[in-house]
Amino acid sequence: MTNRYFYEGTTGPWELVIGLEVHAQVVSKAKLFSSASTTFGAEPNTQVSFVDAAMPGMLPVINEICVEQAIRTGLGINGEINLRSVFDRKNYFYADLPAGYQISQNSQPIVGKGYLDIELEDGSTRRIGITRLHLEQDAGKSIHDQHAENSYIDLNRCGVALMEIVSEPDMRSSEEAAAYVRKLRSIVRCLGTCDGNMDQGSMRVDVNVSVRKPGSSFGTRAEIKNVNSIKFLAQAIDYEAERQVAILEEGGEIIQETRLFDSAKGTTRPMRTKEHAHDYRYFPDPDLPPLLLEASWVEKIRKSMPELPDAKKARLMKEHGLQAYDASIIVGETETAAYFEEAVKALKSREPKSVKLLANWLIGEVFGALNREDKTLEKCPIPAANLAGLIDQIVEGVISGKIAKDVFARMWETGNEASALIEEHGLKQVSDEGAILSVIENVLKDNPKMVEDYKAGKDKLFGFFVGQVMKETQGKASPEAVNKLLKGKLDRN
Repeated sequence: MTNRYFYEGTTGPWELVIGLEVHAQVVSKAKLFSSASTTFGAEPNTQVSFVDAAMPGMLPVINEICVEQAIRTGLGINGEINLRSVFDRKNYFYADLPAGYQISQNSQPIVGKGYLDIELEDGSTRRIGITRLHLEQDAGKSIHDQHAENSYIDLNRCGVALMEIVSEPDMRSSEEAAAYVRKLRSIVRCLGTCDGNMDQGSMRVDVNVSVRKPGSSFGTRAEIKNVNSIKFLAQAIDYEAERQVAILEEGGEIIQETRLFDSAKGTTRPMRTKEHAHDYRYFPDPDLPPLLLEASWVEKIRKSMPELPDAKKARLMKEHGLQAYDASIIVGETETAAYFEEAVKALKSREPKSVKLLANWLIGEVFGALNREDKTLEKCPIPAANLAGLIDQIVEGVISGKIAKDVFARMWETGNEASALIEEHGLKQVSDEGAILSVIENVLKDNPKMVEDYKAGKDKLFGFFVGQVMKETQGKASPEAVNKLLKGKLDRN
């Protein structure tokens, strides 16, 4: 790949065109049209109502909470809230779809056009259009690996409310697609409308990928179904783009088809040919009247919205002088933002220097330790207030940055506060200039040849002297004091 937007082939550059359909499971205690539970991980077929099982005579009843969650999400993605929407029957047969149709929304969705602004690694931004958000019920789950000859059906998921969020084909790289899903996930988690747990299937992505010569019309696309991680999303897109370019450059044609991503091999494989779009024979569900919303209710929901990631990022940059990169990481997850803001409140000094140092330690040391132990921030053994206490000790000069790493490791192991560990293990920084000067004099006395060489112009030896002083003080001497006193002593001698 020669740059972010083009694949370089033997016949020149190819442009990648990507559109995403994100299926986000609505956070609600009951399903979209029944009172059955939505709790994850229950025994198979224990959360199925007569409505979910499509028993004769059963009528769907809309769940108001699911509607509110869809509106909230629509507002979060800058979407147009339609005060009138219609539920349709999407007809197709599958073993885990008892009714033989899915209740969805086709031509009149609850949310119309919107957009998301995404940030890329080089600091640039792009606006990705959103076509629509519509509500629909999920299908059940077919299980094919429990028996050599039979498949099993679990209907627990059948009828669970989904928000399908359809983007415009505006993305031109796997980086952009990953940034879009990451941003969308952070928004729904902030809003509390979807938990975003891709590993549990509560957020899944269908990826439409095609390639074309720059400036030409769209090529034939392949759809990659049910990608369940951002990492796999990027891998699937890159593989599929390379596959299509290779076929076209050999004179072949791309077949419109549905494919699956094999995460073990990092490849996509055919699932079914899709020469023409399915005729789902949509028609308005006769059991559900049009969904009519009151503008005052939508406005009430708008006013109850929490601070969204973009607004929080702007505030953190303005209030604390954080760089855009650090602020983006902090607001990327709701838990991270909450931890950071709790730690800021616990700092003795909230000057930009202190808050920046806190951000660095959170992103560097805390995240690094969590990754090594495969833990989430919720399982972090260092509470936010304790991390703030460590930063206070550094800012006040009680310990150096180097000693702080040792203190941090002990905090991680014990859960104790920094101040207690510093006292217990005698880790206080030596700031007494008289004591430091005495050590410096001994080091210079023990290395007369080095002193001569330094005075003869070998300036790099200054680092050697600093190292020796720090060694003699077991790393406890204040680095600032050592540098100042050592330079003064060498320049005078």
